[in-house]
This record gives sequence, structure tokens and C-alpha cells, in this order.
Amino acid sequence: MSNKVFVCGMDTSTLPKITNKENINLLTKVRNKEAGAKQEFIYNNMRLVLSTIKRFKFAQELTDDVFQVGIIGLIKAMNGFNLNINVQFSTYAVPMIMGEIKRFLRSRTSIKVSRSLRDTAYHALQAKEQLSKQGKEATTKNIAEILNTTAKQIEDAFNAISDPISLFETIYEGKDGSISLIEQLEDNCKYEENWIESSLLENGIKTLSSREKQILILRYYVGKTQTEISQEIGISQAQVSRLEKTALLTLKKLF
Repeated sequence: MSNKVFVCGMDTSTLPKITNKENINLLTKVRNKEAGAKQEFIYNNMRLVLSTIKRFKFAQELTDDVFQVGIIGLIKAMNGFNLNINVQFSTYAVPMIMGEIKRFLRSRTSIKVSRSLRDTAYHALQAKEQLSKQGKEATTKNIAEILNTTAKQIEDAFNAISDPISLFETIYEGKDGSISLIEQLEDNCKYEENWIESSLLENGIKTLSSREKQILILRYYVGKTQTEISQEIGISQAQVSRLEKTALLTLKKLF
């Protein structure tokens, strides 16, 4: 029996498997603007999105966000796929899903490293390996001499490509307990209050129905109008408006 894995509040083990022939039939219904066809197609292809995001490495807490971005790629593939070509939908969709995810993950990079700094780091790593093979100490000073630069530039290059440290990483462990990095930083931004608000919002979203979540994603993440959403998921614009209002009121009550 497979372990349950929940993404965006869904048990992914229950997601359906669909053949290419079934996909084409559903896409035909989408092109004919049959009610609920788009929603059915997206749901039946969520497993494709799930298998695609497994190719990437990212923090566990980003899983829901990456999955939702993958859904955006799936929707774009659904809208752009040509039924007249003899190509499987998955072959067409996976690159589009991956493209959306890559853009999202790149956009989350808080520090942009210049090309010249990356090149310096690359050559410094080569020099470090060279010194190690020669049995010499690979200090920043020795590496700088090989590259005809300064030790400061080597330090900056290594710092630029190093992985960021978590604020919650333990920097001291003793008999009286442990100390994390965040406890040693001065905080003038009401971190605890912001964290509490973020947690409340996350928990509040989990209480929404799948339809309400879908509408909020399409409305505020994808940027669609209520009319566009009503056409996509097969309900009236008034129903979309009512569900959106209910969802927002639910979240507003938390604050």
C-alpha cells in the first residue's frame, strides 16, 4: 500500500491516470467548449504535473507553490496544443510545465550573482583542486596567486556561489539547550507577528473548498477575470463572484 502524499490539500495517490486517447477526447470537448471540460482535463492531468515537479530539487515547503505553478504550465499546454498533429499531449506539455517551474524557481533567487563573479568562482575551484593534487594548502591567498587576483576577490566569489544558511540552523548546542541563527539577529520587522499571520493564512486556505482554492488561484495568481474563470470551469460568473467573496471573507476573519 503506497504512502499518502498531500499536495495543495490533495491526496496525490488518488489522482487518476489517463491515456493519450482519453486526453485527446477531453481536449476535443475543451475545444468544443463543453461545460466542465477544462476542469476535468486539468484534474485528470495533475499526475503529469506531479511527475514533472519530481525532476526538480527545491525546499519541501515550496511543494504546493511549485505544483500550482506546474498547473499554470499545464493550462498553457492545454490551450496551445494542436489536435491535428500526431504528438502525445504529454510530450508537448512537459516542456511547458518545466519552463513555468524553472521561471518560478529562478525568480525566487534572492541574490543575483554576476557572470564575472561566477567565472571567478569556477576558476578558483579549478585552482583549489590543482593545489590539492600538488599536496599544497588551498588557501584563498594561494588560489589568488594562481589566478593573479586578490584573496578578497576569491572570498567574494566563493561566498557568492555558496548555499544560503537557514535562519533556523543551530549554531550552538550545549547542556542548557541550543541556539539558532535567528535568535542572534536583531529583528526590527516584527518577525513573530508576520510569521503568525502567514501561518494563519496558510491554515485558512486549507479550510477552503477545492473550487474556492481554484478560483482564488485563477483570479489572483493567474490574473483572470471572473468571466474568464466562469467560462473555464463551467459555472456562471455570478457563482464565481459568490465563491470568491465567500473565500475572501473566510480568510479575512483570521486577521
